Amino acid sequence: MAETILIGVAWPYANGPIHQGQMAGAYLPPDIFARYHRAAGNQVLMVSGSDTHGTPITVRAEREGRSPEAVVEEFHQSFLDTWRMAGISFDLFTRTDTANHTEVAQDFFRRLVERGYLEEGIQTLLWCETDQRFLLDRYVEGICPNCGYDGARGDQCDNCGKLLDPTDLVRPRCRFCGNPPVPRDSRHFFLRFSKLQEPLLRWLETDKDHWRKPVLNFSLAELRKGLPDRAMTRDIEWGIEVPVEGYERKRIYVWFEAVIGYFSAAVEWAARSGSPDAWKLWWENPEAKSYYFIGKDNITFHTIVWPGLLMAYGGLNLPFDVPANQYVNMGGQKASTSRNMAVWMPDYLTRYDPDPLRYYLAATMPETQDSEFSWAEYVRRNNDELVATWGNLVNRTLTFTFRNFDGKVPDPGELTEADRDILARAEATLDDVGEQIRWCRFRAGLNAAMDMARDANQYLEQTSPWKTIKTDRGQAARALYTVIGVIGALRTALYPYLPFTCQQLHGFLGETGTIEEMGWRFALPEPGRPMQAPQPLYRKLEPALIAEEEARLGT
Repeated sequence: MAETILIGVAWPYANGPIHQGQMAGAYLPPDIFARYHRAAGNQVLMVSGSDTHGTPITVRAEREGRSPEAVVEEFHQSFLDTWRMAGISFDLFTRTDTANHTEVAQDFFRRLVERGYLEEGIQTLLWCETDQRFLLDRYVEGICPNCGYDGARGDQCDNCGKLLDPTDLVRPRCRFCGNPPVPRDSRHFFLRFSKLQEPLLRWLETDKDHWRKPVLNFSLAELRKGLPDRAMTRDIEWGIEVPVEGYERKRIYVWFEAVIGYFSAAVEWAARSGSPDAWKLWWENPEAKSYYFIGKDNITFHTIVWPGLLMAYGGLNLPFDVPANQYVNMGGQKASTSRNMAVWMPDYLTRYDPDPLRYYLAATMPETQDSEFSWAEYVRRNNDELVATWGNLVNRTLTFTFRNFDGKVPDPGELTEADRDILARAEATLDDVGEQIRWCRFRAGLNAAMDMARDANQYLEQTSPWKTIKTDRGQAARALYTVIGVIGALRTALYPYLPFTCQQLHGFLGETGTIEEMGWRFALPEPGRPMQAPQPLYRKLEPALIAEEEARLGT
């Protein structure tokens, strides 16, 4: 029976281009996951969009003397271009400034007010005497009271992940003028986490063995410490209006309305598809499973805040899994925009092919701990693994076959026990890769496929059809047919990771349509089927590239 899979992907702030850490942490994993499930015949809805209301946008707009709208337009288009060129296959990538999202977010707000989960109260905020305004969360910096990191923001410390209020910071300062702000009271709506604490804790303590331990342990620790009620409105004019009289000059907190985007995007997708109620298949169907792919800095919002909002609203599915990744660092530090310590995807994709980067990021994916991006490792893996192992297996097998068997899949005759054994292992590998992806173990799935490619290279060396064709054409045909069968299995197994080159290989093998249409299944090639003239799938990179790319960093 087909599964129903909702894939929610982190909403990037529309204030800068995507870099390698974000790609590995939040955007490549769900694409691998979605491509597998579509090929397996499951009903998949993968959604996200540009977060257009975050304070990082207003910070950049003020710094550059532009309007927030201009910043949003620039980077929303940048995201769309990046997804297309990198092969990130959203069913819908929308934005939070649509009429649909506003309507859905305000409906959530009203319902939580009606059900007593949003209540009015007084919040002490920080007021900048120099700029004459309340300072938004990210307009304040200071020392984290939890870990001592000097550079924590007024909403969260990126060093330890703890949620904060601006008044929690030690020695707070205005991000713009650098002066210390003063406290001032303001009326706001508070989410009563005190009402949600016990239900959230029971939920997190039940049937979560499939969650990554860092994600579950961090979330449980935060809940067990106790959650303070948190303001869900802000003194700002950029964002979604609070649907309550007297709050005309305030806006809904971005982290309240942004996570609602997972639901509003499904509603928008359904309307666009011509079936307005189709979203219910993923949100009200108890058999549906929802997955949220994010970086570790957003864990709290997806394992506590968003499930809490869903519980408060009622009737909508809670997350099945939140497979958050750790960071991909450069030079031992988190990617930095200000220091230009990152591989920016728009730049990379104009100069290099997407699949080698997808491969490298998947092979080093930070599933349980931080990883490091290295141009030297990128070149090594491209040359030693993509080119010399997988690409070489494909190219020499298909080129030799095409040249010596009239461009057709050869007739193998009777397969030997060794032939049947390696084909059985290829079929088992396809099943194993699918199972690893199903449980969000993406590195393990890729490793299993590449191990099979190495075994196939050994088999090819042992059978040496380029030698036996001179004395026993049937024996050469059998060996080549067998390797083509293995390549066919690996074509499907590697497709979620390497969609561009695997689809190209699909055509070389004489197949029509797409790999997803063919399905996640093992099938031996049909003898005599016409093939396409093969071309190398990957190109070797010169070592000089390493120094050239490293010189671009930090400049």
